[in-house]
Parts: sequence; C-alpha cells; structure tokens
Amino acid sequence: MVRRRSFLTASALSVPLVSTATANATPRLSTGAEQLANDGWRKLKGRKVGVLTNPTGILRDQTHIVDSMVAHDAKPTAVFGPEHGFRGTAQAGGSEGDYADPRTGIPVYDTYQASPAKIQAMFAKAGIDTVVFDIADVGARFYTYIWSLYQAMEAAQNLDFIVLDRPNPTGGNANGPQLDPAYATFVGLKPIVQQHGMTVGELARFFKGEFDLKPELEVVNVKGWRRNQLDTGLPWVPPSPNMPTQDTALVYPGTCLFEGTTLSEGRGTTRPFETVGAPGIDWRWAEQLNALGLKGVRFRETYFAPTFNKFQGKTCGGVTLHVTNAAEFDAIKAAVAMLITAKSLYPSVFAWRPDNWIDKLSGSDRLRKMIDAQAGLDEIVGAWHQELQQFRRTRLPYLRYR
Repeated sequence: MVRRRSFLTASALSVPLVSTATANATPRLSTGAEQLANDGWRKLKGRKVGVLTNPTGILRDQTHIVDSMVAHDAKPTAVFGPEHGFRGTAQAGGSEGDYADPRTGIPVYDTYQASPAKIQAMFAKAGIDTVVFDIADVGARFYTYIWSLYQAMEAAQNLDFIVLDRPNPTGGNANGPQLDPAYATFVGLKPIVQQHGMTVGELARFFKGEFDLKPELEVVNVKGWRRNQLDTGLPWVPPSPNMPTQDTALVYPGTCLFEGTTLSEGRGTTRPFETVGAPGIDWRWAEQLNALGLKGVRFRETYFAPTFNKFQGKTCGGVTLHVTNAAEFDAIKAAVAMLITAKSLYPSVFAWRPDNWIDKLSGSDRLRKMIDAQAGLDEIVGAWHQELQQFRRTRLPYLRYR
C-alpha cells in the first residue's frame, strides 16, 4: 500500500494517455458528464456528493470530472474506487485501498469486493446524500464495473443516485448466454446476458426496475449518440490496465472466456484479449479458424512471450484476432469457435481451469459441457437463443437510445 500511495502521489497530476485519432469525428456527441460540466456542475452544488469513478470519468478535453468539480466549487465530499482503483493503478483483481487523493485531498474509499452493507457504511461515514456514478463500461457481463454500479445502488437506498451516461463502445446489440443465478459471482451478480448491449445508464434503469433497488435514480443521457455507433469521437482512456484500445473492447465479450482455460488470454502483451495462445500451439489454429469463414474477423498466426501472468517469459503460439467488420463481428461466436478448435487441435495443451472458472464467466456449466461433448459451433450458439430473445424483450422498456 505504501508503494501504491507513493505512486499515486507521483502520478496524480499526470494526464492519462488517450487516442485522439477521432477527436473531431462527432463533435455534437455529449456525455452526461459533459452536460453537467458545461453548466458548471450547478446540479451538484449544495449537495454532499460521493463520486464512484475511475480514470475514464473524463470530459472531452481530458480533464477528470472530480478535478473539474473542484475547479467549479462543487468539490465532492468523497470518492469511491472500483476494481483497479480511482486513479487506475491496480491490476486485475486488485484495488488501491483507502487513502486521501494527493491532488484534491478528497478521501477515497475502496469499494472493490465490498458488500453492499460495507458500501452503505462507507456512504454513512462519508456523510453523503448523493452518489454520482461515471465509469466507462465495455458491455460485457463479467466486466466488474456494472456490478460496482449495482452494489452501490443497493447500498444507496434512500440516497439520490445520478448516473452520468456514456456510450457503450461495443454498441447496442445484446448477445450470448444469460447468467444462471446459481453461478452468481462478482463477474455476474444478476441474470443478464454475456454481452448486454446497454449503457450504464440503461443498466441502472434495468437494475432498479427488475431488481427493486431503492435509490432515487436520475440518468443524464448521452446526447447525439446512436446505440450502434462505435465511432464517438471521444478520447479513449483504458477502462482497465488490460483494455488498451477500443479494438480490445470489441473482442473482450468473447475472448475473456479464455481466462477460464489454461491458455493465455494475452495479458502481458500489448494486445491482451486480441492475442490468445500457449506453448505448443502453431499455425494450424489460425488456418482452421479462418476456414470457418466467420463474419467480420480474420485470425492471424502469431507468437508472443507474455511479460506477466500465464506463461510469463515463455514463447507461445496462437492467434491474433483482427476485426474486419465490427457490424458483422460476433465476439462470442468467434470465441466459442476458438475454444472448440483449440481443444480439438491441441488436447495436450488446452484444458479448463481446475476451478471451472469458465462456468462463472459463461454463466453456467452448459458451455463447458457442450464443448466437452464435442457439440458443433452452431449447436452451442443456438443453445441460448430463447433466453437471449427473452432478455432482449425484457430490456426494451429501459433502452434510451435508438
């Protein structure tokens, strides 16, 4: 903790590295945060505000919302950090602990893996009357920020709760299997599908409506965004250390499943989740995958040596996914195809993690058992058709973008 705080002190004033390649593509798009900032954060003045956010909570000029609030005399009472922390220094499964933010002096509370009761106690200790949530999500059930949102809403009870909405970088299409509640963990607390295709604001409405959460909810919608619009013109700030680009986000709802296997999901490379493999894998995997003719993607034979995580320092063979048409690309179908072919081609290399983590990621034991039974790709993908259609119907009243 001492070393992490030292790092925070040294880096608190640094500017996040972001891509500006599309900075002027859609200048009329305005996030929820941008709208409140343009009004000088007047909505929050006079309130005792706690902000649940991370490095993605920025304005178009890359100023963090907490720093902007302080500059406009709307200083938050407290900040709450999710997985990876408020300033984003922690790796997967980690957080930054409690500390005073070096830049602003605001107390920061660590909510990661805290129960709703503990979060409620944090809210009470901080003395807040309003929770503001502003974190960029990537649209996958197992990305933990949406469950930080859910638990904060459960903890808020009679507090005001304001979600500053942002676009979903993978678009608005719902896809994949629905979580069986028997497999609920912090990578999936409630029954939603693997790629939910909703913004955090839409999910907040869904959570409140479907699971009877109590806070007084307000969502500040994004202006000028269509739900399948991927090019937003907004700066990309990595939502977590292994989500460096929007290309990563496009494949993540599928290839994160490799966390449940003995293969490397690319952590410790410059292209995590886009690069997957292990020692003993060769060119045949890419050839067999490309022969399937999956829409919107090509698989490139690749070799890599991760700098950390699985197979650290060892040469791995595998594939890198190249999304050629995002509108046609099905991340989950592509990942299932990868799992099937890897198990078939490399039976001495491929294995499920002994703890069956794949079941938590996919939402049940169905995917694992069907692959083990050598079911075909279309049969597996078709297995969740009915539950997916039902989820699409259930979410309709909560959608706010065309």
